[in-house]
This record gives sequence, structure tokens and C-alpha cells, in this order.
Amino acid sequence: MTVDGRLARGERTRNAALDAAVVLATQAGLDGLSLAQLADALGVSKSGLFAHWRSKEALQLAAIDHAVTLWKQRILAPALRAPRGVRRVRALHDARLDFYASQALPGGCFFANTQFEFNARPGPLRDRLAETYRQWAVFLEDLVQQAVDAGELPADLDVPQLAYEIDALGMAAAMHSRLLDPDAAYRHARAGLLNRLRPLCPDPTLLTEGTS
Repeated sequence: MTVDGRLARGERTRNAALDAAVVLATQAGLDGLSLAQLADALGVSKSGLFAHWRSKEALQLAAIDHAVTLWKQRILAPALRAPRGVRRVRALHDARLDFYASQALPGGCFFANTQFEFNARPGPLRDRLAETYRQWAVFLEDLVQQAVDAGELPADLDVPQLAYEIDALGMAAAMHSRLLDPDAAYRHARAGLLNRLRPLCPDPTLLTEGTS
């Protein structure tokens, strides 16, 4: 039990440190994230963090993976509670915008920021970010395809194209909300998806207000 208690405390400490690392990465950039910076933010010794990550790159990779976990908890999980089909597609988009609006990450969207930061910088960090983005694109396409299979979107729909447009609306909201009026950015992003889905969906009741 004592060993298990130490392991549990160690895991809590690691998760708390990664929460802080993701926040710091949105503010100072992933490249600016270091063990020393994280130790200062947490008020702990750098050597204490060294037990979890032996290098800056190891910490950065762990921060990417932790950001994925947060994305799953705050965006994917709520969306998957919605009925399969166009309502789930819309719920995913709304959950993404709600996550941005919550300002849980004060520096903005972790993935929008880091993808721009590393898109022209080859290496393990770019590779990990590219893989996470690929997985997100596949997940989004799967949800759109489910709506097609359910007869809620046309059988001849270009699924990758619609998934791309949905992601683009979210990415635009992430950027516009940081520089312009955030309320307008989220409103336009929500309306943009509804305006795209309504002409495609044969059942208008599935996309009325409050049905996401």
C-alpha cells in the first residue's frame, strides 16, 4: 500500500506538472518550455522534475501527449454523448468552441499555436504534432461518415472536404478569438457549420437550436 501510495502521488505530481506545462506552452511557445521554466512556475526544484523527464525534448513530447488527453476529455468525450450523426458532428464543433471560450488555456489553443510554431521545423516534435493532427482529421472524417451512413448527410458527400471545412472553422475561431472579438469569432464559427450542414441534412429538426 505504501508503494502504491507513492506511485499515486507521483502520478498526481506528474499530471499537475503537465497541466502547467501545457498552459506555459500556449503562452511562451512549445520551444520556450523547459524544465527550469516549469520548475519556476510550480515552485519546485528542477531536479524533482528530472525524475519524470530527462530532457527538454522529453518534457515537450509529454506536453503534446497531455494536451491530447485534455482534448479528449474536454472535446471528444462531450461530443460522443450526442446522438450519432449530424448532431454529434455539431456537438464536436460546439465542444471545441466551448473549450476555447472557457480559457482553460490562457494562451489559446495548444494545437493551433504549436502547429504554426513547428510546421516548418523538422524533428520529433513536428512528427508528434503531425501524427496528432492526422488522428484528429481521421476522427472528424469518421464522425462525418457516420452521419452519411445514418442517412443524415448525402450518400455522395465529399467527406474529407466537409471534415476539412469543419476543422478550418475551428482553427479560424481559435485565431480570431485571440486577436479580435472572441464572442463574434465563436458565433461566426457556430453559424458557419450550421449554414453548411442545413442544406445537406434532409431532416431540419436535427439542426435546430439546442439540438447539438
